[in-house]
Amino acid sequence: MKVMVTFSCVFGMMTTLTATAKLSSDEVKRLNESASVLRELKTTPDNGIPQDLWSKTECVVVIPSLKKAAFLIGGEYGSGVMSCRNGNDWSSPVFMQLAKGSVGFQIGAQSTDLVLLVMNRRGMEKMLSDKVALGADMSIAAGPVGRAASAATDAQLNAEILSYSRSQGLFAGVNLSGGALKADKDAMARAYGPGVAERDVAFGVVHPVLEPATPFLNALRQSSSTAAPAN
Repeated sequence: MKVMVTFSCVFGMMTTLTATAKLSSDEVKRLNESASVLRELKTTPDNGIPQDLWSKTECVVVIPSLKKAAFLIGGEYGSGVMSCRNGNDWSSPVFMQLAKGSVGFQIGAQSTDLVLLVMNRRGMEKMLSDKVALGADMSIAAGPVGRAASAATDAQLNAEILSYSRSQGLFAGVNLSGGALKADKDAMARAYGPGVAERDVAFGVVHPVLEPATPFLNALRQSSSTAAPAN
């Protein structure tokens, strides 16, 4: 029994030590680009996501550099990362995929960055299921834009997800109904090792250290640090 326990511990340590080395260049790139998208939010307070929404957000999904052509040519998808609120901090990222769907991107845009705010715990639970159909399994609305969220419509106030797009430096609400989100299980296995569940990472049940995610998490902390307190 002692031998089995020792082997198990050593194997667990090896998985932790080698996890980040297994990330592909694409996964490191999406972490870095997601950080850049969040940093851009800090420079556009009047034309971006209202800061007072951050105090109510349970999870944030960032899908950077999504090519418009990916939704015109079959079989392609966008990829990004999600982090969820754990007390006063944010979880290690869960790697996500956005499947092909009918989305309202700007005509002529070369690429579009997406930011999704999951606004309640129920939405967070749904987001961590095997696959989520936006607009069907989860209510979604184009998010309000500007310094404050006081002008939000009833649909926006009641939505489980508020969605934003950024093209050519400008943020705007976007309709993502018809799209589908799911965890990128291959990327998760490379990042954290086999057998680590997405929900355990998101809920902070396990606390994996993913060094390439540091810029993304720092940008997320900075974006939410100036949020107005909830009423």
